[in-house]
Amino acid sequence: MSKTGKITVKDRDPVSSLQNFLKLLLEKGTVEAVLVQQRLPIQNAAVMPVLVTDPEKLEGADPLAPAFPLNGARMLSRLTRKPLDAPIAAVMRPCEIRAFFELVKLKQGSAENVVFIGVDCLGTYGNIDYQKIAASTAGAESTLTFHRSILSGKGTATGDADISPACKSCDHPVATNADIGIGLLGANIEESLLLISNTEKGARVLGGLGIEVEEGDQPLRQSAVDALVSERTAYRDKMFEATSEAVSDVQKLMGYLGNCVNCYNCRVACPVCYCRECVFTTDVFDHEPAQYLRWAKRKGALKMPTDTVFYHLTRLAHMSTACIGCGQCSNACPNAVPVAELFRTVSHGVQKAFGYLAGASLDDEPPLSVFGEKEFSEVTGGKD
Repeated sequence: MSKTGKITVKDRDPVSSLQNFLKLLLEKGTVEAVLVQQRLPIQNAAVMPVLVTDPEKLEGADPLAPAFPLNGARMLSRLTRKPLDAPIAAVMRPCEIRAFFELVKLKQGSAENVVFIGVDCLGTYGNIDYQKIAASTAGAESTLTFHRSILSGKGTATGDADISPACKSCDHPVATNADIGIGLLGANIEESLLLISNTEKGARVLGGLGIEVEEGDQPLRQSAVDALVSERTAYRDKMFEATSEAVSDVQKLMGYLGNCVNCYNCRVACPVCYCRECVFTTDVFDHEPAQYLRWAKRKGALKMPTDTVFYHLTRLAHMSTACIGCGQCSNACPNAVPVAELFRTVSHGVQKAFGYLAGASLDDEPPLSVFGEKEFSEVTGGKD
């Protein structure tokens, strides 16, 4: 059973209270740096991951902001590809931790000297929508407004904007694999935040900060988590059904991906698409001019660019076992192709077939990396 403590929220400002908690980590020497989402001083509406070593530089940290410009797993991968000399803390959303765990399994980073601090995720807006919302509200006030609205039952919509479909369909809003969880669900965030130690490392960190933790059930929290997961699962299942119908044959799939311009933004934004050189950015698909003409004559008309469907099918084949459903592929698409819905639908079925949840644990071997003698007996004809 995990142990819980509390952060007392001062002046009804949970963002400031979290900043003070992170400052304590640096001041006590528990970690040498903190990787956390922070408002950029030049443009207050811009929120990006920042690596902070000076406690005073945490003034702009806002890990609760409903902004998700990129999946921080990529940044943590850059920081941990080689051994760290001192521990760092990474404040991340559940899908970011899961993505990083997949990268560790792919030898793209190490979790050894990282303290994972996972924040309950109530959802995020797309980049353009968030910038509009945050630009009209000073500082972290937009963050507080967002969370007050949700936790009071008013929902996630702000004007014409709502959180992304990836967030609406996310059935893992709590980072149970983090060393320390920041609990929003089931708490009055204007009075206190829960600190949940899920690992021995997390318990040691909280103990070193002088924060008392104790075992015990949190019925209000569990009820709030269950309600949110139930709501998101219902949305997810409807999304799966609609997406499956939308791509149920080749012609429909071509129409679904029809606005793709081969910009490859989705590949760049994907946190677990890690190949240094992608085949689609080599000259393999630089076809000879005569080839295009032959294809056009054979069909009478040829859509350009020609390799969009093949590109997405290749990515699906590569990524369906590792997709964590963060939605950054759709967030990065300039033409609003619903890439995330397609990838989430396919990856859910693939991972279910293998009995695997991407990024849930560092101990779970990725599908296709090990041989299971008794798996898929209905196909192989073997006995269970």
